[in-house]
Amino acid sequence: MSTLAASSVEAATRHGRVRGSRSDGIAKFLGVPYAKPPLGALRFKAPQALDGWDGVRDAVAFASPAMQIPGAEMGPAGNGRMPAPSEDCLYLNIWTPAADGKRRPVMFYNHGGGYMIGSGAATGQDGTNLARLYDVVVVQSNHRLGLLGYLFLGDLTDGDYPANQGMLDILAALRWTSENIENFGGDPDNIMVWGESGGGAKTAAIYTMPDASNLFHKASIESAAPIRFPTREGATARARRTLELLGLGTGDIAKLHDIPAETLLDVQAREVPRGVAPWAEPEGMPGFGAFVDGTIIPQHPFADGVAPFSSDKPLMCGTCRDESVFFHLFGPPDVFGIDEAGLRSRLSESYAGRDIDEVIATFRASRPDASPAALYFAITTSPIWRDSIRIAEAKVRQGAAPVYMYQLAYQSPTLVPGTTFPIGSPHAADINIKFANTDKNLASFLYADQSPGRLRTSLAMSAYWAAFARHGRPEATGLPPWPAYTLKARPTMWLDAEPRVVLDLDRQERLFWQDRHPNA
Repeated sequence: MSTLAASSVEAATRHGRVRGSRSDGIAKFLGVPYAKPPLGALRFKAPQALDGWDGVRDAVAFASPAMQIPGAEMGPAGNGRMPAPSEDCLYLNIWTPAADGKRRPVMFYNHGGGYMIGSGAATGQDGTNLARLYDVVVVQSNHRLGLLGYLFLGDLTDGDYPANQGMLDILAALRWTSENIENFGGDPDNIMVWGESGGGAKTAAIYTMPDASNLFHKASIESAAPIRFPTREGATARARRTLELLGLGTGDIAKLHDIPAETLLDVQAREVPRGVAPWAEPEGMPGFGAFVDGTIIPQHPFADGVAPFSSDKPLMCGTCRDESVFFHLFGPPDVFGIDEAGLRSRLSESYAGRDIDEVIATFRASRPDASPAALYFAITTSPIWRDSIRIAEAKVRQGAAPVYMYQLAYQSPTLVPGTTFPIGSPHAADINIKFANTDKNLASFLYADQSPGRLRTSLAMSAYWAAFARHGRPEATGLPPWPAYTLKARPTMWLDAEPRVVLDLDRQERLFWQDRHPNA
């Protein structure tokens, strides 16, 4: 990490000048507003155009993340990196080699967190190293989440309540970036949108939003497989349920503007144990996340083909090798030591009778050396990989811009606490790796691995991603060529210390799911 002393740097926006700081070899503009605070009468409304200001506004500290249960880096109990969550959250951060008017590739990142948590200021996704190593500009926004970002009141009232207001926030941040980024050393004609997990779903939404089509030029959907979104009807059912929990009727919607945000957050939190997820299937009642409303998001992201207005936009798509390991790291560790009977018992929650025999036999043939626990994680990870393939297949069939498939396969030897099971490549492992941030979050066992293999994997992955941002092709000097995906060869980049292309990765598993769910 550089020890250069910080100095001031200024840049102009359409609303006024901002003053950032220069340190670690780059310029950082933090907490830059891109829309009015969505407070009071603006709650649940579309983001409103920002007012200008006189003089120079300081942009040297992260602003509040969206309203949520505070994470480890948020507020007084956090590590001091960012303020406590707030409804006043429509701010973005920029990391750039220089605010010099040079037209560099722009990497516009959507943070993860399942539409419920997260921040554009998290340490693992800090843009410093990417900007310095690869001469790119990194932009990240805070935007409304959960109930405050996706409660849909439009079909319950005659008031002006749009759908997907959280996605409209991201659209406003993307539009701000397109209009202003040249003053920060970025190229408004070369913007990549990317994101992981919930951020990958947000990226898929942007790929499917007509109003975003002229604001970005390529995309990467990571550790997310949003084939379908919930429906307008499901979002309205969720809104009715929310009003009931608040003791309100459809005639009381105006009262929602006066309810404390903490009360709304409590209602949201009380629904989580019910198993409600923002990505619930359309026939179920969804949680709070992007949905097909017919206008802002007019179609499912990929189930009905790729949006025609995104046909010219190259796409990357992939997962971590051991995604589902992550979702068991913070509960009882017994799953990491299960035997054959335990494997069958756990799979019985999703499969029955002969189905269990078939799925185990398929994955055991594909991975003959896997323990019962490893088979369990392979089986429970495979649906997201299966649907990632379906996204790539839809893009290939569109017959326009290319799509590139990958799997982050680096196997971290770090053991799950209290077990002898290595974490491998779980969900979220890619964040620090692709941002070249292997020097950060070392206190967490998820990111503490400092082995040469992880560092080489990080240099490869970050170089590929920066190259894709620059050229629309992941072609990086000194790294193996990465061919576009095809329905015949199905090349996938296997990302580890020695990256290589694998043809039709896990073919037996792919064919198994294809036979079981040909029209899923």
